[in-house]
Amino acid sequence: MALIIALVVRWQFVEVYRVEGSSMESTLHSGQRVLVNKFVYQWLREPKPGDIVVFQYPKEPDRDFIKRVVAVSGDRVEIRAGKVFVNGQLFTEAPGIRLSEEDSPAEVTVPPDSVWVLGDNRNNSEDSRWFGPVNLDYIRGMAFFRVWPLGRMCRFINPVDAAPNLYRGVFVCP
Repeated sequence: MALIIALVVRWQFVEVYRVEGSSMESTLHSGQRVLVNKFVYQWLREPKPGDIVVFQYPKEPDRDFIKRVVAVSGDRVEIRAGKVFVNGQLFTEAPGIRLSEEDSPAEVTVPPDSVWVLGDNRNNSEDSRWFGPVNLDYIRGMAFFRVWPLGRMCRFINPVDAAPNLYRGVFVCP
């Protein structure tokens, strides 16, 4: 019975994901593990700007990527002097984002049922600038808590929704 419950929980609700690569530094580092909430996007809401999502890589659906959502369906995205603008407004970045000095070639409008994602380490990230928008069907879930290494456990706060003082605390990622 315990095995069945564990399988159902992993299949429908929460899964551990191992971070590969440096595209999300300084938020996440290669080898760290995060909990991914699979339930939230299936039943409660769609991804929103600032969420960290795990999704199937559009060019190779057998691979999973982890990135930050910066725009959703209908939003206009442009990168100027390394800064991200969504609908003409500067995007609220999480602390520690490593900006790129590259501009986007043109403003992009996110198509229906899709999101635009960027890595937090913009100089070393294959993201929507390279493979385009991510269809909502490709999204596996939202990363909400770092569980490994044990000394760096913390929950993720969406920088778009959070007040600056919410970043302080033992279990809140800076």
